[in-house]
Amino acid sequence: MQTSKVSANKRMPTLFIPHGAGPCFFMDWNPTNAWDATARFLKGIAASLPEKPKAILMISAHWLETEFRVTGAAQPGLIYDYYGFPTHTYELRYPAPGNPDLASRIVGLLNAAGLAASRDESRGYDHGMFIPLKLMFPEAQIPVLQLSLRKDLDPQALLEAGRALDQLRDEGVLIIGSGMSFHNMRGYGDPHFGPLSDEFDAWLSSTIEAPAEQREAGLAHWEQAPSARLCHPAGGEEHLLPLMLVAGAANDSQGRKLFSDRVMETTLSAFGFGFD
Repeated sequence: MQTSKVSANKRMPTLFIPHGAGPCFFMDWNPTNAWDATARFLKGIAASLPEKPKAILMISAHWLETEFRVTGAAQPGLIYDYYGFPTHTYELRYPAPGNPDLASRIVGLLNAAGLAASRDESRGYDHGMFIPLKLMFPEAQIPVLQLSLRKDLDPQALLEAGRALDQLRDEGVLIIGSGMSFHNMRGYGDPHFGPLSDEFDAWLSSTIEAPAEQREAGLAHWEQAPSARLCHPAGGEEHLLPLMLVAGAANDSQGRKLFSDRVMETTLSAFGFGFD
């Protein structure tokens, strides 16, 4: 399936967003306003787009497979993959439809780029997907597909996958990476990690704003950045890597920081490409 192209000058941007902590936006938190700014940012994304997306492709930090996998069901369910939260957070709903034809097209584009990929007919939407989408597109009417990360956590493969999917932006597909720019569970709430998160965030911001070739070279070797492994411990960088795919899909589009806030003593940021 190939969707119709969007009108001139309305190419979809790509996004990397913080998806918060579990169902944080839909429960009491301490402090109570910890996630308010992030929630406002997510709620404002739809209005910042050139037009309403025809479909959404989201890469969540919470799905890892040996090869790229794409949700293929017509009506995926939800996966409540968080633990110890209030009962009502397991009753949240996001009944967005899937799009099996588009799923097959995405698999085809990845395969054509030499990347192993397949459809998953049973996989549902995990919380890294449906929690932020409930804020971004609460009506749940836009078809949504989820793409997995690879277990090898290879940033170069994700950049290549993004480039293979770049053309979907001309067809009204919004590509979103859902993760966290800082994700060290030992660091949250520890003021010693504040300066470390600032250092890595500053590097990430300047890298994202660089020309495409320089940007991709930096992201491919992100672990060499200042404080990188203190912000994303070895083997646990799955919350950063969705950024690599959306950066690859950005192609030559300009990147920039869209949002930043101090949450649990650390800096968390969102980045966008093609918001010129």
